[in-house]
Amino acid sequence: MSVNSTKKVRTALLLSFLVGALPAPGSAEGLSDNVVKIAVLNDMTGVYSDSNGESALLAARMAIKDFGGTVLGKKIELVNADHHNKPDLAATTARRWFDQEQVDAVFGLGNTAVHYAVANVAEEKHKVIFNTQAASSSITGENCSPLVVHYTYDTYALAKGTVTSILESGGKSWYVIAADYTFGETLKNDVTEFVEQGGGKVIGSTKHPLNASDFSSYVLTAQASGADVVAFANAGADTVNLMRTAQEFGVTQTQTVAAMLLTINDIHAMGLETAQGLNATTGFYWDRTDETRAWSEKFYDQLQQMPNMLDAGTYSAIGTYLKAVERAGSDDPDAVMTALRAEPINDIFATNGIIRKDGRMVHDMYQFEVKSPAESKSSWDYYKIVSTVPGDVAFRDMASGGCPLVK
Repeated sequence: MSVNSTKKVRTALLLSFLVGALPAPGSAEGLSDNVVKIAVLNDMTGVYSDSNGESALLAARMAIKDFGGTVLGKKIELVNADHHNKPDLAATTARRWFDQEQVDAVFGLGNTAVHYAVANVAEEKHKVIFNTQAASSSITGENCSPLVVHYTYDTYALAKGTVTSILESGGKSWYVIAADYTFGETLKNDVTEFVEQGGGKVIGSTKHPLNASDFSSYVLTAQASGADVVAFANAGADTVNLMRTAQEFGVTQTQTVAAMLLTINDIHAMGLETAQGLNATTGFYWDRTDETRAWSEKFYDQLQQMPNMLDAGTYSAIGTYLKAVERAGSDDPDAVMTALRAEPINDIFATNGIIRKDGRMVHDMYQFEVKSPAESKSSWDYYKIVSTVPGDVAFRDMASGGCPLVK
């Protein structure tokens, strides 16, 4: 063999080796550390734990199992922590996850203050956040981020649906009892906006601390206002206890009560005798379609309770994220975000859902009325779906939100 022939063979072998060493498009080598690690950071023991604690963790496990347990040929891992509704603890946990435990994406978050604490760390570390639990519409407004997806609902959609429905029924004057932190303030502002747009008026409001021990003074003040409607801009155990107090003082007999954020767990805790007739907005109901029923029954078999919209949103968000990783062939955050926006979302939670540039996942919402005990045929048979609100109607349009990413 000539010297030139030998050189050609060596060159060919070297090129073959180098090409073989490069990752093929969509292969597992596109994963940063040969694993996709998902974290759920939520309230496991506090005021919101009944609606987004253990149930959200189960939804996450189900999403990973239903996806097959692997993506791009590598294992999907799940970690969890309780933020105790403390932003500083949430930020510390997120930083540890990103720096030491190679977490790729965080889901849940539970309240708005926690969200912003974690989002700041995620922006610094260039990581993806799916907020499936907190509600403030500012998350995709002036405080939007290129790596944040706001998934399940927001205060704008909750307020718009419920306020519009009650205004049409004649409730013109409103009094708002709001939780004293970002979520409550944002929800109160959104309620006020839609009341005024509809020709009504908010004649008063008051704030209560998170996990308040006594709601008597707030309820008596609202009752004395003479408002047609008393709106609750809070969530979880605070909503349940406030509603019980309102019934105790006879508010439900003379005024319309509107729980702006109401989950099926809240209704279960109140009982239908207390909750019947409430009007609210949701992103999911377990008994809406054959598909939602089938999935919800699997959920029930493991936890003995039906899933709420936060659970279904968490399940959907994790599945959506994993599909995006698969399409991108990588867990690189920028590649994943591009893939997330490229395909509609169709599953047990969303029909033709889309993720916009501002991070808002747009999907249909549902107006419902809580059934009376006589109307309910079985345990967890609580909702009468009154109407479907298309996603492009339910959620604020991008141009109005003030997100600096939207130009």
